[in-house]
Amino acid sequence: MSAIVEHIPAETYHGRRGGVRNGFRYSIDYVLVDAEAEVRGPALFSRNGGNLVSLRDRDHGGAPRGGSGAAWVRGVLAGHGLDLPGPVLLLAQPRVLGHVFNPVSFWLCHDAEGRMRAVIAEVSNTFGDRHSYLCRHDDLRPIDGSGTLEARKIFHVSPFQPIAGGYVFRFDITAEAIDIRIDYRAEGEGLIATLRGPRRPLTNGAILRAALRRPMGSRRVLALIHWQALKLWWKGAPYRARPEPPADEVS
Repeated sequence: MSAIVEHIPAETYHGRRGGVRNGFRYSIDYVLVDAEAEVRGPALFSRNGGNLVSLRDRDHGGAPRGGSGAAWVRGVLAGHGLDLPGPVLLLAQPRVLGHVFNPVSFWLCHDAEGRMRAVIAEVSNTFGDRHSYLCRHDDLRPIDGSGTLEARKIFHVSPFQPIAGGYVFRFDITAEAIDIRIDYRAEGEGLIATLRGPRRPLTNGAILRAALRRPMGSRRVLALIHWQALKLWWKGAPYRARPEPPADEVS
């Protein structure tokens, strides 16, 4: 049975706290797919193939460009003793004209009744490193917007932030919309990041409109990341050299 590809025309906000403050709000395009099902998408979208817009298994689930998609997720769940036989959905920015960069993608893992019980936040930095945070409640109750989940930060994301403190995640994901909030807290500084947008079927028209309004996809995202880094440097934020990434893929 095939599943539709969903388009999330989202807005992301980042607000930095502490001695050097900075904030920005941008529009961004994500897609949401059942990672284990045959997908039914428009002509301008391909799954594991070349197209104007595409989503490839090797870009997710494991090392960058060497991932194995949902098979990796199933291994992570099994390795942590989680029996979640329901759908595994991938929320990610797609490739545009073959290029991809996802600062964060999300694997949404469900039980047999379709209730989301775990989320894997797959975080990549501009240095080519990746680390994933497995988020679930201790009692494995469903994840919704009424609660939060915490994780200790162990991965270098921005050279203007320390590897210290932790994240507080809130996932409010309904049939109509995506609403994700990540609150990074460290002594004397921190960051709030949000991703919000409606869920709609992906169409050729939506792809073409996004190409006109937000050209070049993830290349635009990388350019904006470096522009914000330049602003932080100009404001005097201390620069921290890249350390070695964690030995474990998932924490």
